[in-house]
Amino acid sequence: MRRGMVRRLRRWLYIGHRWIGIVTCLLFAMWFVSGVVMMYVAFPRLTEPERLAALPALDWKQVVLTPDRAMAVAGLRRYPRELRLDTLDDEPVYRIVGRDGERRVVSARDGRIVDRITQDGALAVARRYPGAAEVHAIGTVDRDQWSVTARFDPLRPLFLVGLGDMAGTQLYVSSRTGEVVLDTTRTERVWNWLGSIPHWIYPTILRKDGPLWRDVVLWISGICMVVAVSGIWIGILRVRLRRRYSGNAITPYRGWMAWHHVTGFFAGVFVLTWMFSGWLSLNPGGYFAGRGALREMALRYAGHDTPDIAAEFRGHPQGEIVEARFVWLGGRPLMIAYDREDRPRVLDPMSGASSPLGDAQIFAAATRLMPDARMTMQQRLLTEDAYWYSHHTRRVLPVLRAGFDDAAQSWFHIDPRTGDILGRSDRGRRTYRWLFNALHSLDFHALIAHRPAWDIVVWLLSLLGLVISTSSVVIGWRRLMR
Repeated sequence: MRRGMVRRLRRWLYIGHRWIGIVTCLLFAMWFVSGVVMMYVAFPRLTEPERLAALPALDWKQVVLTPDRAMAVAGLRRYPRELRLDTLDDEPVYRIVGRDGERRVVSARDGRIVDRITQDGALAVARRYPGAAEVHAIGTVDRDQWSVTARFDPLRPLFLVGLGDMAGTQLYVSSRTGEVVLDTTRTERVWNWLGSIPHWIYPTILRKDGPLWRDVVLWISGICMVVAVSGIWIGILRVRLRRRYSGNAITPYRGWMAWHHVTGFFAGVFVLTWMFSGWLSLNPGGYFAGRGALREMALRYAGHDTPDIAAEFRGHPQGEIVEARFVWLGGRPLMIAYDREDRPRVLDPMSGASSPLGDAQIFAAATRLMPDARMTMQQRLLTEDAYWYSHHTRRVLPVLRAGFDDAAQSWFHIDPRTGDILGRSDRGRRTYRWLFNALHSLDFHALIAHRPAWDIVVWLLSLLGLVISTSSVVIGWRRLMR
């Protein structure tokens, strides 16, 4: 009876792997090809250097309204989450993001509320963009493939504007705030249909419903994990490394079946860990939920909560400035001025004089982040390490790391130039770093620091995975034809 049960279970193992594999084999092949494309072409986004490079220089002579007055006009009772001064076309404006997430734009010239711009206004903004040639309106977009995520919701609808340049650049300009919120190029739009969109199962009709998209991808990747596990099990059962098959073969199969068996036997663990880490990227159970600097933490770090910062400007910063942010740090008001090269300068908001920050001052303010825990780590990182490294995105260096002895063992990374909190991680996120980034993207510091070593390893493993999946496509097709 035991032998009969084992035979029946083994038979169902083979049948299950065969027929579920036929359904999923195209997905495996698609994931390996699209993953290689994603190594070199990312999903379109507007980076901070791109955003700053496109801003006109601030005309301080036109800045009549002070930050305090701008907050009063916006009707704020608490200091906002974000207060910036930049230029909308040729007019200086304050851009305010309240604690409730509501966005307000106030003219620094006459104090009026700017709550809508026209298509002509969007075209005027686009003409100032670097590389603009024959700027033309394409249309109005509520949601499309490149602006599908919820982070654009407060900015919709969006004007789509073509720059008429050689790269085929298209800009998305918010009709509510007049900001350029996204840019795409022809290369990005074409290659992402072979990269991120199939890889993430990212068609607009599905992705616009975030919870549904997440459930679909979780189930699909979960089923594919079952296929990978069963394939490894079958591969072990059928391979013979010592008492070999006829012809000294380690596999009883021939042709495509032999390629599938042997390659799967040696590279199946990679396929499984790759599928498992991809499944983890959806954060099942919420264990690895991202933990940023919560609002209460940010308020304690700022040390200020009333809507005031500078009643008047007594001086303006020297040099060409495209944006100024007004913040508090440890109860001290600051103006952080940026040029087009994304180089910040910390200034006194009353006088415009230089007011640089010191590490001790930042760490002192950081102790307020978690008043119920003790700061146990104060580091100034001069080089990248396993938890702070550049890959597709350039990391700030040097950076300050503040660690606490709370239950989650929280770390905060802080920009020493501006005092900005760049990220928060805890024990769960650091575990996720190894279970997802390391297993899925092979973000091992020794590899990514010595490219093209990383490229070679990823290409080789992807090729092995493609052989496994392509052979399964051929095998599945032949069986279906029979």
